[in-house]
Amino acid sequence: MLLAKPTETDARRTPLYRRAGFLRAISPLVLLLVWQIGSTSGWIPAKKLPAPSAVLDAGLETYRSGQLTDALLVSGQRALYGFVLGAVLALALGVLAGLSRIGEYAVDPPLQMIRTIPLFGLIPLFIIWFGIGEEPKIYLIALGVFFPLYLNTYSGIRQLDPKLLELSEALHLGLAERLRLLILPGALPQILVGARQSLGIAWLSLIVAEQINASAGLGFVVNNAREFLRTDIVVFGLVIYSLLGLLTDSIVRVLERRALRWRPAALR
Repeated sequence: MLLAKPTETDARRTPLYRRAGFLRAISPLVLLLVWQIGSTSGWIPAKKLPAPSAVLDAGLETYRSGQLTDALLVSGQRALYGFVLGAVLALALGVLAGLSRIGEYAVDPPLQMIRTIPLFGLIPLFIIWFGIGEEPKIYLIALGVFFPLYLNTYSGIRQLDPKLLELSEALHLGLAERLRLLILPGALPQILVGARQSLGIAWLSLIVAEQINASAGLGFVVNNAREFLRTDIVVFGLVIYSLLGLLTDSIVRVLERRALRWRPAALR
């Protein structure tokens, strides 16, 4: 028997210390506390890993200097362009391979071959092809985004109930109507899973992409700090990357809950 999720009213009645958000925050807070104690007591060398308070001070320093704001704008733009490019291609090819056997035979084998190539091993080739400007960074992010979303789109369409396709034929729906009314809504849960995975890889790819002769962005700030042995700023930059990943994942989860309201609560 499936159990429904607690309602909003039930959640309000639940004591704070028993709420999921509070419980999930305990372990990170404990780790931060242990980290701070270890740093202040000298167990953790400051040159290797600065204390959280020192990392926070470094973050405030970069913010006040204007570096952080400029870096976030540049890195966010790269991640956005790369994600949009990769997502559009993934959805288009995923639908093509999922709907048609001919499309599958034409598209899927070469993509599966490319998928086995280490993403970051392509950096030298991307530099040769596209130079050291913005293009290789965006294309590297797009490639990282592409495969999780493509695979989930393809799988979501292939797992659709065949009766839905029979219904579309009985109603004499055109391809555009099938996609809009039946296929994409039916595959949407799997597509959103792929989107969450792709967003995580987008930020991971961004970290590596910004090592390619970046003159702006978070990667530039981190590399510049490394040159001057500012470990506190390096750690702060990594924290920002992780927070951006959590933020975008949370946004997709909110969109997922709203887009999938029609599903039983226990399946969300």
